[in-house]
Amino acid sequence: MYRWVHDVALDVVHTRLDDALPAVVTVAAVAAVLCWLVVRRRGIAVVAGAVVVLASIAQFNAHVVGYPTLAAALGHPPVVDADLSDLEDPTHLVVADGPIQEGWTAPRSMPPVGDVIEADIPGPVSGFAARPASIYVPPAYLTDPRADLPVLVLLTGQPGHVVDWIEGGHLARTMDTFAARHDGLAPVVIVADGLGEAEANPMCMDSELGNVFTYLSVDLPAWATEHLQVSPDTKNWAIGGYSYGGTCALQTAVRAPATYPTFLDISGEDEPRRGSREESVAAAFGDDSERSRQLFDDVAPLTVMSRNTFPGTAGAFVVGAEDDEFRPQTHRAFDAAVAAGIDAHYLELPGGHSMDVWAPALEGEMEWLGVRMRLTD
Repeated sequence: MYRWVHDVALDVVHTRLDDALPAVVTVAAVAAVLCWLVVRRRGIAVVAGAVVVLASIAQFNAHVVGYPTLAAALGHPPVVDADLSDLEDPTHLVVADGPIQEGWTAPRSMPPVGDVIEADIPGPVSGFAARPASIYVPPAYLTDPRADLPVLVLLTGQPGHVVDWIEGGHLARTMDTFAARHDGLAPVVIVADGLGEAEANPMCMDSELGNVFTYLSVDLPAWATEHLQVSPDTKNWAIGGYSYGGTCALQTAVRAPATYPTFLDISGEDEPRRGSREESVAAAFGDDSERSRQLFDDVAPLTVMSRNTFPGTAGAFVVGAEDDEFRPQTHRAFDAAVAAGIDAHYLELPGGHSMDVWAPALEGEMEWLGVRMRLTD
């Protein structure tokens, strides 16, 4: 037991505690230790002590470890409500020249809510071994005729699992609410794995850590247009995510603007990180040589935006007002996006680096996304 605590503490100290802990975490840790000692010495207040200890762990997780849901911490896959084969059956499509809502009339048989399924999305070009994705399909997909819907790709933080957006992020509820306002229309949402494993950090690029960029920009779109009845016109597609996923969304959007001309960067960093910059370069490309640093610069979003302009790209940057670590980085990325000609906007929400910001951020940006993805006008 003591050895386990020692190992966990060392891991946290070396990988998580770059900044001072918030006071609430310190108080929670002291309370947990005192309760543990009381329970061990006196054998009393076991239930009360357990509650305090669990609450302390929750505070520690919220500010340090970063698992947004219990299922994510345990590595559980998402609960699914449908099967992929149910969505592959061809049906008549309603295709509109303008926003889809202009030519769409919801059929009487349309269900009131969408479905969530699980699907393996292979990486034949990238070779990236992704975990199964979760896919939300709105009511307008679950009927005949079926609307010609765009795709929104969402990514999680690190550590993470696609279940984080489904459970902690209340994705289906957010999309069903949007669909209810727009005659059943909402994007098909693919919550993709951009990590490979919960604790992995491949920095969303093509490197020795895995070809995540090619997976997201080539393999995933090819699979989606083959296996789902979605709009093949990627100018209406979007990509988004929070924390690691926000950084990844920005990286992918500026390197593949034809595939993802719209992005949502929630609490993202200004560049991919795996420790210090030197450590990040070495992890991705084997060493910290000039050549490796050049390869890293070629995919870092601030550098990419400084070298190019993006007249057809639009992005939303959202971050917690109390997120002292990530807020300056998100704002720095926003400034670089504006300088590169991206139609970008920036918003701060109450809260820190947690799902209390990330879920409302997606909900609040859905009307903007709907217009950008040509669902609504």
